Amino acid sequence: MAGAFKGCQKIRGPQIRNLLDAKDFILLDCDGVIWHGEKAITGAAKVVNSLIRHGKNVVFVTNNCTRPRENYVHKFCRLGFTDVILEQIFSSSYCSALYLRDVVKIRGQVFVMGCDGLRRELDEAGIPCVEEADDPDATIYDCALAPDVKAVLVGHDDKMTFLKLAKASCYLRDPDCLFLATDNDPWHPLSSGRILPGSGSLIAALEVSSGRKATVIGKPSRFMFECISSQFSGVDPAQCLMIGDRLETDMLFGSNCGLDTMLTLTGVSQIEKAQEYRNSELTTNHSLVPDYVVDTIADFLPAFEELGEPSN
Repeated sequence: MAGAFKGCQKIRGPQIRNLLDAKDFILLDCDGVIWHGEKAITGAAKVVNSLIRHGKNVVFVTNNCTRPRENYVHKFCRLGFTDVILEQIFSSSYCSALYLRDVVKIRGQVFVMGCDGLRRELDEAGIPCVEEADDPDATIYDCALAPDVKAVLVGHDDKMTFLKLAKASCYLRDPDCLFLATDNDPWHPLSSGRILPGSGSLIAALEVSSGRKATVIGKPSRFMFECISSQFSGVDPAQCLMIGDRLETDMLFGSNCGLDTMLTLTGVSQIEKAQEYRNSELTTNHSLVPDYVVDTIADFLPAFEELGEPSN
């Protein structure tokens, strides 16, 4: 259905089984789809492990740039996703490192506004980063600016300071300095009902101060899918299913890449918003509409029961 008029089709049971039979690659978001923080969504580990054991190519595409892929492997195992390996994980931090190393072939330092996990992925790829060694009382008036900064990379930064923003703005005055972002997620839900500002909020501030627009590496950009296609053979968009919980990120990513899309209702977006986009007169909103909807990834379990695999 990718590229056609989308209808938010709610599917269960045999319909899910028929859809899985038609797909070779299953792309999964993580937060809100297979887990909430440190708690796996009920049935998610069983579904993921079963998909892998039945020969599906399962790939995880996450905009969470706060941890390196190695740490993700530990989290998958800790939460019961025992069949997941490093090569199946594509985070926005990992893909940002690939972009800097393999696409732009960066020759110089990168100024990072982000967590240690992002820096570790860059280090693994051999990308030199500016070291932060300012005096606690330093200001933009008297701090040192690193030479040879060829890119500013913005991700989630829970230690964001005005000085970091000011430094990045100075570096971006050089038109040859790239302005990159791991993702543009505006916010993330917390279990307490509060929200956490996302990378998109930091990008917005820097876009205003620099007068430039960032190139986004993560979803909904196509680049993450290009990374997957370069590392797996035989990736055909028509044989892929993108499963996510956020219309403006996951569903748009799938649409941009020509993939069928599925919304799970265990995360950020709900079906009412999808239907609103479907009925919108703005054709651009139709790219945010999923082809299929399930209440939870656990709705896949009956499909494996039909194959003689118990659901518990």
